[in-house]
Amino acid sequence: MNQIQQKHFCILAIAPSTRGFGFAVLEGQETLVDWGVKTVEGDKNAQSLAKVKKLITHYRPGTLVLEDASAKSSRRSPRIRTLARQIVKMAATLKVSTKLFSRDHVMKTFITDGQGTKHLLAEIMAKRFPAQLGLQLPPKRKPWMSEDSRMSIFDAVALALVFRLKHVKRSGGGEIA
Repeated sequence: MNQIQQKHFCILAIAPSTRGFGFAVLEGQETLVDWGVKTVEGDKNAQSLAKVKKLITHYRPGTLVLEDASAKSSRRSPRIRTLARQIVKMAATLKVSTKLFSRDHVMKTFITDGQGTKHLLAEIMAKRFPAQLGLQLPPKRKPWMSEDSRMSIFDAVALALVFRLKHVKRSGGGEIA
């Protein structure tokens, strides 16, 4: 497969968090190639942008997918909203198309009534990719606990799958099970 064709099948999803961001790389119909958490300290936005740029340069995705932090329903912090805008601008300079999905859209894609929790969404992603993500699933969070940084991996995987599902339906392919 030549590089141009491969580029169109690679999706890079980024899910910013308080400690950095989670990422997922999806290729082909539904192959999870890479995933993880990138942590940052100090100037979190500048460091996150540099790390996202490295991922884009390495994987050369056809599309970069992010949560739409500017959506009315978004409860993201001002720093995360700014970071999301910065990532979109940087992707444009690198000639990578971006697609934004609201948190509500992601939840409704995988949970019928859209009323599930982040942990339920993570469980669904772990079941979809048991070999890759099964051992990454953190225990359910108690009210007094901070969110596990690995949760952003599952957010990124869900974003990538939402784009893939939408793309497959639009292109006339079958829906991914």
